[in-house]
Amino acid sequence: MSLVFYSRTDAPEPWREAIGAALPGLPFHVSPQTGDPAQVRYTLVWKPPAGWHRQFPNLKAILSLGAGVDAILADPDLPPGIPVLRLVDAGLSRQMAEYAAYGVLHFHRRMHEYSLLQRQGRWEPLPPILTEDCKVGVMGLGVLGTEAARFIAGMGYPVLGWSRTPKRIAGVICHSGDDLDRFLAQTRVLVNFLPLTPATEGLLNARLFGKLPAGACLVNLARGAHVVDADLLAALNSGHLGGALLDVFHEEPLAADHPFWTHPRVLVTPHVAAVTLASEAAAQVIANLHRLERGEQPLGVVDRSAGY
Repeated sequence: MSLVFYSRTDAPEPWREAIGAALPGLPFHVSPQTGDPAQVRYTLVWKPPAGWHRQFPNLKAILSLGAGVDAILADPDLPPGIPVLRLVDAGLSRQMAEYAAYGVLHFHRRMHEYSLLQRQGRWEPLPPILTEDCKVGVMGLGVLGTEAARFIAGMGYPVLGWSRTPKRIAGVICHSGDDLDRFLAQTRVLVNFLPLTPATEGLLNARLFGKLPAGACLVNLARGAHVVDADLLAALNSGHLGGALLDVFHEEPLAADHPFWTHPRVLVTPHVAAVTLASEAAAQVIANLHRLERGEQPLGVVDRSAGY
């Protein structure tokens, strides 16, 4: 029995050390080294290539190094019937809430407009916007979106939430299902926390942007595939959207010639809204490995049909 680690962005050593201390009898391999593929019971992965899991005939579970699992589920050769486990919080929700709150403050205090004025060498104080007039709309009210909505509401902002199914969150006005248009019409800063599924891919498009008030801004820290890039650029160029803070993209790293890099109303960050830290997340992975070995239900089991 062994575990194989795969990630092009995460260092394996902190995970090897933490898992080795808790499960000293579990061999820990780092891809492309796998040991005997027939002995591999677990994989700990971030964005493995399509077909990668086919080499392990006796796989017992796939553990994600993040909260998102769309890259795993997109594999057409993913072994059926094998549970996929995502990280539940593990320090990610606080980081995401901080990033979302920064985006709200950035646009509320009109920093996107001051950036344009700076480029033009213009000293021009802009009228302030009252906090109570800056309504924040959070799309996606899972663990991460709920934490962010509460965090931003705690800063004094009126917060609206929208999710596929009804939710109740103290201090947040929750919308669901067909109530999306009413949610959008009230939103000055839209923060996207939706999971990426066939139903949400391309949802941030011209139609949706048109439902937002003129001058509204976007913070996207979920997945790049939620956005139709050409529609976002058109909304920004027309002035209907005031700005966008983007942490995720269709292709990462973002291509050097992509217009987001140089657009005066776009702020780009390199997928850093929340970074999985072994020091915070390893305990959850280890607990799940113990549960699996005891035949118990693990945390964070993904519903493959729902996509999260």
